[in-house]
Amino acid sequence: MLQSIQHFIQKGMQSVSPCLLCSIDRQQHHSLCNDCWEQLPWFKQVVDRHEHSISCAFHYDFPIDRIIQSYKYEQQLHYQNLLAQSLLSLRLARVQAIVPMPISVERLKDRGYNQMLLVAHMMAKQLRIPVWQPVIRQVQHAQKGLSRLERLENIEQQFIIDPTEKRRFRKVLIIDDVVTTGSSIHALSTLLHQLHCTQVYAACIAAAQP
Repeated sequence: MLQSIQHFIQKGMQSVSPCLLCSIDRQQHHSLCNDCWEQLPWFKQVVDRHEHSISCAFHYDFPIDRIIQSYKYEQQLHYQNLLAQSLLSLRLARVQAIVPMPISVERLKDRGYNQMLLVAHMMAKQLRIPVWQPVIRQVQHAQKGLSRLERLENIEQQFIIDPTEKRRFRKVLIIDDVVTTGSSIHALSTLLHQLHCTQVYAACIAAAQP
């Protein structure tokens, strides 16, 4: 009953709140008006990176590129609903848990939050499945100027299994904000398979050119 009331209040507030992008029309689709929602750079296709099939909601083009950057680096957390719903709009496989892309402690201190963990919690609530974080990310080194092989080796060294996480799931979904080469998803997926995951799926908000 309480959740129904909260949902009703939230919908009522959205009906009178301005669109987050144009600030002209009222919100109708996950914080955006109809026109802005429809004009987003929708992709809704699968890209193959590092032998992984990754479902992507958008092309990494304007305005979604700016939205992701603002959400990720400028604490514009009001975009999290839009980003979570964009992933939920994809044809996602039925899984037992959501695995948000981990970030290092250093980046967590700089930003104050893991942007994909917040999205994961919103998705998990709607899908009624847990968020699972069995992998820790160590210091994230810059990838600029490295070859494809060097980038992959660099990424693989950043991930380690968290020995304190005792839960295990067989079917999981990795989520991330932007996929470029797919090296991070590949490295994370490798460790999830070591944890006896038999089916590891991946979805990203946007696909950029590798």
